[in-house]
Amino acid sequence: MNYIASKLQELNITLPNAAPPAANYVPYMINENLVYISGQLPILDGKLVYKGKLGESVSITDATKAAELCVLNILSQLNHAVEGNLDKVKQCLKLGIFINSTADFKEHALVGNGGSDILVKILGDAGKHARFAVGANSLPFDVPVEIDAIFKIS
Repeated sequence: MNYIASKLQELNITLPNAAPPAANYVPYMINENLVYISGQLPILDGKLVYKGKLGESVSITDATKAAELCVLNILSQLNHAVEGNLDKVKQCLKLGIFINSTADFKEHALVGNGGSDILVKILGDAGKHARFAVGANSLPFDVPVEIDAIFKIS
């Protein structure tokens, strides 16, 4: 068993099944040693777990959990891209965090930390990344969070 698989087991985390694309795109692209992961939603077993808008119907706590689930879906896509060996991951370079929020919502960074924290917990230093967390007036399927990522692999 490789290190990341052991870490997931130690944390009692099972990666979700990789979700198929919801439109005309691919879930990831590999270019040389970079993997670009398409935006992932808070989906588990084919169902949206979280819906709604921050500042209206979704709490920061639930949005943080939604961001965590988005990152687990990112890792699921990445696991597929590296043929089941997440030890090939050298570094997460960037997360792009989109938050479905009202115009007066200001806690984007707190929501983004849900994704960032779980990534570092699983990948250690290789999970440290640059990121942005921005508000949007809507997201697909009325989800509160969507996250994409770029990884460097060996």
